[in-house]
Amino acid sequence: MRLRVLAEPELEFGAGARHIDPRFGIAAYGPADRLTAGAPQEIRVGVVGLPSDTAGLLAWLDRCRTSIDAPSGKAERMLNLFPSFPGFSEGAAFYSTLSFQDRAVNHIRLRDLERLQDLTPADAASQAVELYLEQIHALVEDNWCNVIICCRPDLPEPPEGQVRQSGEVNFRDLLKARAMTFGRPIQVIKRTTWGDASKSPITGAKAAHGGRSVQDEATRAWNLHTALYYKAGGVPWRLRRQSADLSTCFVGVGFFRNTSGDNLETAVAQVFNQRGDGVVVRGGVAALGKDDLQPHLRSEDASDLLQSALQAFRREHKTLPARCVLHKTSSFDRAETEGFRAIADQVYLDTLDLVWVSRSESTRLFRAGANNPPLRGTLLELSRDHGVLYSVGTVPFYGAYPGPFIPAPLGLRVADSERPLEVIGEEILALTKMNWNRTQLDARDPITLRTSAQVGNVLRFVEPEAPVIGSYAYYM
Repeated sequence: MRLRVLAEPELEFGAGARHIDPRFGIAAYGPADRLTAGAPQEIRVGVVGLPSDTAGLLAWLDRCRTSIDAPSGKAERMLNLFPSFPGFSEGAAFYSTLSFQDRAVNHIRLRDLERLQDLTPADAASQAVELYLEQIHALVEDNWCNVIICCRPDLPEPPEGQVRQSGEVNFRDLLKARAMTFGRPIQVIKRTTWGDASKSPITGAKAAHGGRSVQDEATRAWNLHTALYYKAGGVPWRLRRQSADLSTCFVGVGFFRNTSGDNLETAVAQVFNQRGDGVVVRGGVAALGKDDLQPHLRSEDASDLLQSALQAFRREHKTLPARCVLHKTSSFDRAETEGFRAIADQVYLDTLDLVWVSRSESTRLFRAGANNPPLRGTLLELSRDHGVLYSVGTVPFYGAYPGPFIPAPLGLRVADSERPLEVIGEEILALTKMNWNRTQLDARDPITLRTSAQVGNVLRFVEPEAPVIGSYAYYM
């Protein structure tokens, strides 16, 4: 047994400069692709929503062209946790600008959404998606915008206290699934994103936060503009890479339940390189193991999934990696391990690492004499192949534990790797920072697995035989 605290991983920004925090790195050095020809210097944005919503959103985005101060009060004492937003303009930070045109702002009529209020939540979401798809199609036909923001409507919710079902129709996920064929990334946002806490023009109710407090304005600006920059083809930051490192792809394998009611789990792989470019690959149907009741793939399906992932990587990057790191949300059985290894041998991968990353690790750590949780990066090695990693915890750079609840660690179980557990933990800790929807440095899950739920939630509304867009920008 061994306990250590891993160093906070650095990220790379403009001109190869490094920092541990995405916001400070972008503010000081610009995005990672700042000096490249492909960096988006202008992002042409289309907008769909109620007239009052689009007006409020556009006014706020215009305000975000200039700096937004850090919040006052308690947050003033934690400026590293709550930094100001430097503004989204061609002269600072992202070195890019958002462009809008009247012809790229399409409205949903209030009376059309009011008609949906007496429907079931599922039917209301489905019909609302049809209204939005009509306007998205018109924007795409005009061929001006390269990213589309949809102002999320207020729709009927399940009765209070009723638990949402896993296969329930969700407006955001269904819209992203149906809009894929248009070839434009979609950003769905709520009215609280641009600070509108007034009553809904549809229901008359106050804006709901899902039980969570609304983030401060500067943080909301950071998160939204980073997502838009990525969806426009930009690279906000990338993993730090040493010159001696093998070229590596990271593959996350998760499972989602389809909507047909047969309770089968379908595998999905997310393939990332060190830049953070993500490609999505859909796999075969998984079965629950008799002993552990976890989803597992047959050997041939495991081979097919990894082969498809590597082919997608090659199409995107014109070469195969020397090393592949595969993270999975369930344990590896013998058939899966053999299937993954077979493809690795077939394509002559130098290294294949198989790691089960568990979100339900039972081991917990406590800091003696401290009120705050363990430090982020705390790694307890229980054995050579089993460790406990606190990817969420007290962050020295912030001078605080920024979470509202007691953090739960990740369980790391190595099924196959020649690398020490410490190196595996360092990579996973770095991959928690590759989330383009969040600019705070302490996300819990590595991007390889965080995307499993996001991608699965969207793909469950896509027919199994239908082609899917590979870019992760269409799912986040």
